[in-house]
Amino acid sequence: MSSAQTADLTGTAQPLVRPRRARLRLPRTPSGVAGAVIVALMVVLAIIGPPIWGETAERIDASAILQGASSAHPLGTDNLGRDLLARMLVAGRFSLTLALISSLIGASVGVVLGALPSVLPRRGARFVTGLVNALVAFPGLLLAMFTAVVTGLGAKGAVLGIGVASAPAFARLTQTLAASVAGADYVSAARMLGVPRRWVLTRHVLPNIAEPLILNLTQSLGFALLGLAGMSFLGLGVQPPDFDWGRLLFDGFSRIYVTPEVALGPALAVALAGIGFNLLGDALAKAAGRPAVRAEKPEAVGEEAASEPDPGAVLEVRELTVSFPGGVTPVRGLSLSVAPGEIVGIVGESGSGKSLTAAAIGGLVPHPGTVTHARLRLDGKDVAGMSGKELGTTLAMVFQDPMASLNPALKVGGQLAEVATVHLGAGRTEAHARAVDRLGHVHLPEPDKQARRHPHELSGGMRQRAVIAMGLMGEPKLIIADEPTTALDVTVQRQILRLLREVVDESGAAALFISHDIAVVGELCDRVVVMYAGRVVEELPVARLAVGAAHPYTRALIDSLPDMDTDRSRPLASIPGRQPAPSQVGTGCAFADRCELAAARCSAERPPLVVHGPAHQVACWEV
Repeated sequence: MSSAQTADLTGTAQPLVRPRRARLRLPRTPSGVAGAVIVALMVVLAIIGPPIWGETAERIDASAILQGASSAHPLGTDNLGRDLLARMLVAGRFSLTLALISSLIGASVGVVLGALPSVLPRRGARFVTGLVNALVAFPGLLLAMFTAVVTGLGAKGAVLGIGVASAPAFARLTQTLAASVAGADYVSAARMLGVPRRWVLTRHVLPNIAEPLILNLTQSLGFALLGLAGMSFLGLGVQPPDFDWGRLLFDGFSRIYVTPEVALGPALAVALAGIGFNLLGDALAKAAGRPAVRAEKPEAVGEEAASEPDPGAVLEVRELTVSFPGGVTPVRGLSLSVAPGEIVGIVGESGSGKSLTAAAIGGLVPHPGTVTHARLRLDGKDVAGMSGKELGTTLAMVFQDPMASLNPALKVGGQLAEVATVHLGAGRTEAHARAVDRLGHVHLPEPDKQARRHPHELSGGMRQRAVIAMGLMGEPKLIIADEPTTALDVTVQRQILRLLREVVDESGAAALFISHDIAVVGELCDRVVVMYAGRVVEELPVARLAVGAAHPYTRALIDSLPDMDTDRSRPLASIPGRQPAPSQVGTGCAFADRCELAAARCSAERPPLVVHGPAHQVACWEV
């Protein structure tokens, strides 16, 4: 399974990044326009200021020392007779350059700190998170002053100080954004595959949060300008003979009561530039729509747990249970096996535990979920003893939303090639060639062209084919398809179902097909496992599904499907009531409240899964 291949384990997650990147447009609001104009003027000033007024700014005039405003010197002169207006215009380049450097320092440090928790082990993530929280709580100006004093007075110390002071804000924003992306399907898969953490960070996390970080960088420039000016005004920043707006303000402050205009110019420049960058950053943020913000193995018990492993099964699961704090147990004592070349369907209503079963097999149950089992073997090996890379190549997973399974920031071919690069040790050219070959194997037209496209450039059916191709980059022994046709139209659904059957027949792999549509399961699968409230209530060959289903719930599912012979004058058949929540399943049969055959025993005692015929098991007291 590739790093872009996991998907929604609960059936509710949505893509964290818009599938098609909208072109960023500045809102036509007074504040947005004003911010853009001010920033543009400041950039122009930084470019043309030193060449035009540089000589005037450095010219010493002993006859014009410490003058106030005049026609020759609109903002007065300093203690060497130099024109303050010219010096203010020239200082724009130095001030903006220092602000940009300090913002980049703060962004670099902050982004690294904020992104680390999403790829570090839990202890390391907690340490980094605590460090970020402590830095955020520390006053920024004091942090900047402390850094400047330690590193030395002057422009270098001031830049480092403001950079360090702005890093916590970047870290907090990055941490919030990365936390949401870190839960995305492709990131979970990358971890399971054993993709190096630096790759997870640089290829899967950061590219998908870059936009809001860049927008925040624009706003941080305003903060940096004000901060640097404040440092220079306090004498901790730029030192003579260099000068920035803050230094000019410092030099003129002693005369503010006599000739206030000498301090007016640099103060106005600092305020105007800060306001401009903040307005522009706010406008860009609004335009972009900034986003907000293991398995334990218990002692083997019971006759089934003590039995010998099935050597002929690709997947063997015994007494699988998935639980969460608070008594929530979505999967309860599930057992099943899948043979080579066999497709086993798991069917049931939403919330019956189908997807979490797949997640538990793949090791993708989210924290703080706990997985326990008497046996969980894949291709003859205990899953608990398999490395992430081994599990990733033995198991392929295809989920219902291919857009959530594919990293929107990477091209399709690159995502497929990652599997060959990480697991097969293939070179870049070889990995790309294999990716194109796999895309062609799933009947994508012009596979080389499709490999160079981003996921949003493909149709839904093409994306689903690409995800299946991703699973075939290795040599999977088991393919888990979790409702892979739900979001597709009927024609494309049939194509995908045929492709899955073709892949299983050609490769000899086993497949676990999960769906809420019992008709689709009946068309594709060899055997059907029916789940209700986290438990298996019936297992039977698909050939007996229509006429031999014994459990009342299975029959109700079949009866609720209309066909060409359905009387359209009557209401569609439905199952009364609702499935109990995972935390509300009692000791008896969970279906008892909705079952017409239920007796007193059904509510008091849970029926075991017993043999009802060849390859047929049912959990019902009344059958």
